[in-house]
Amino acid sequence: MGAQFARLSLSLPSGLLEQLDAMTLERGHPSRSQTVAELVRHELAEHDRRRADPLLAGTITLIYRAESGRVRHALAQTQLTYLKEVISSQHVFLEDDRSLEVLLVQGPADRLQQLCDDLRRVRGVLQIKLVTTSALLPPLHDHGAEDGAPAPPGL
Repeated sequence: MGAQFARLSLSLPSGLLEQLDAMTLERGHPSRSQTVAELVRHELAEHDRRRADPLLAGTITLIYRAESGRVRHALAQTQLTYLKEVISSQHVFLEDDRSLEVLLVQGPADRLQQLCDDLRRVRGVLQIKLVTTSALLPPLHDHGAEDGAPAPPGL
């Protein structure tokens, strides 16, 4: 079933409209509507993070110094504290003795923000960003179900 659309009329200062058109072109969107929808989705996800403890899914992207195992160890220790929220992680070495790590996370908004803040405090972290969505990951498995049995809806 296709998505239903509602029409929106929007007035912008001409300079802002020029920037929107440039962004639409750079991102390869076929219309301003797609660019505006992407921006609105992003802002709504940010707004959801400030709601009363919603469950969110998302990523935490870190760039850090890789000169020694100390930074990676400290990051791993921090992640262990948030074992329920960290679904998986991917690490790659970058040039100039840097590393890039992306964590797939899901949990209460305040807990994800706390995880991000705790990782930010690790000495050697150069950049970090939490990006969330209110759409959740489907259940990976049900601990109570028999092998091969699907998880009940809502778990």
